[in-house]
Amino acid sequence: MRTARPAPAYTVVYDGHCRVCNKLVAALRKWDRREALEIIPSQTPGLDTRFPWIPERAFTDSMQLVRAADGRTWEGAAAVEQLLDVLPRGRWIAWIFRVPLVRGLADRSYRWFARNRYHLGCGEHCRAHPRPGSE
Repeated sequence: MRTARPAPAYTVVYDGHCRVCNKLVAALRKWDRREALEIIPSQTPGLDTRFPWIPERAFTDSMQLVRAADGRTWEGAAAVEQLLDVLPRGRWIAWIFRVPLVRGLADRSYRWFARNRYHLGCGEHCRAHPRPGSE
């Protein structure tokens, strides 16, 4: 007799068009041995209805992490930090966010990555998102 799996405790919403993001999501899936995460692309229809408190632009700007129990939402580097706390293997590196100045550096680095993700070796996909001034 099979028992029903519990619902995932968190939902990760990421840019499904970004190859770098998809590679990172593949790693997340491997790390998520307890199946605590539901991982869905931001292009999934109905996200605005499911998560009405998250502005549509936020899905474009950064990864979103939503806790199922109460709807608490983290984005960008804060979502990465929370994910590291949730995932068993992540705890080995989550301590780094407790080092002074790391949170600020992580926020700036994440924002840079998010702005430039289509230009970081995406190949064919990058043609759909040309660099400003390259047209």
